[in-house]
Amino acid sequence: MAGSKHWPMVPENPDCNSSESFNGVCSVNLQKIDQSSLKDKVVFINRVSKVVKGGKRFSFSALVVVGNGNGVVGFGKGKASEVPDAIKKAVENAKKNLVSVPLKQTTVPHEVIGHFGAEDVLIKPASEGTGMIAGGAVRAVMEVLGVSNILCKSLGSGNPYNVVRATIEGLKKLRSYHDVMLERKTSA
Repeated sequence: MAGSKHWPMVPENPDCNSSESFNGVCSVNLQKIDQSSLKDKVVFINRVSKVVKGGKRFSFSALVVVGNGNGVVGFGKGKASEVPDAIKKAVENAKKNLVSVPLKQTTVPHEVIGHFGAEDVLIKPASEGTGMIAGGAVRAVMEVLGVSNILCKSLGSGNPYNVVRATIEGLKKLRSYHDVMLERKTSA
């Protein structure tokens, strides 16, 4: 199968500094992630009260996203009686739920809609210089992911937990140009 101007042949062995690359798209192997290089960002802290015999007991739940700024992101929840402990638990939980996302320079390869619960998140690639047009929880995910040019719209409830989950589900659907070409090559 010969390549053309629009659909070039897939290279046999792409290489991008210990990760895969083709046409500016890099994906990262999760086993090679250095845990100390991960940045964390607190998305939401919720104070929860429980009424008991002597009055009210307060506890805190934290929603945190972590990422290395180069295509790896994860989220976690933590609950504790103090805020720092809740954040620490959430960060540990997030490091266990990392996802590798293909990036195309400073944006995503294509448009995608992530869905979770009553929440939909629209993620669209943007040209260089556009900046990050995203609100609240989606912005936090994109910052730790390492995306600097993107258009996002949160459609639905606005609950930060569901917004983060919908964003991650959308990012999981992203496929790089290289993956699509390999799939077409094997199916043809």
